[in-house]
Amino acid sequence: MRRFWSEMNPTLRGFVVIALIALTVWLLSLQAALISLYLLVQIAFFIAIAVVLYFLWRDRVREDASMWPRRAQVTFYGAVALVVVSLGVFFVQRPSGLDALAFLLVLAACGFAGWRVWRDQHTYTGY
Repeated sequence: MRRFWSEMNPTLRGFVVIALIALTVWLLSLQAALISLYLLVQIAFFIAIAVVLYFLWRDRVREDASMWPRRAQVTFYGAVALVVVSLGVFFVQRPSGLDALAFLLVLAACGFAGWRVWRDQHTYTGY
């Protein structure tokens, strides 16, 4: 049996493992536990994104942005804050249809605003 398992196609072996897990969940009626686990993982993912962005800001952006004009700082940090709020609303409400389109447009507008401020502050014209 061990030889049969080790010589099996890796993709097929993966599908067999997934099928066994799904069968176990179904037989033991663990759907509620999976939903709870899914919600915890979703919260952990959101916190992980926030921590990575905080470390990125702390190591690279904070010192650089402190020398920018006030208008550029407000625009950049406002765009970042709006992205964080939009992601929070997305994870809580799971929008669909026009709300999902609005979410994507807000992300695109904030990304463009942040990129534009960053580019303008790093373009040296040499006046």
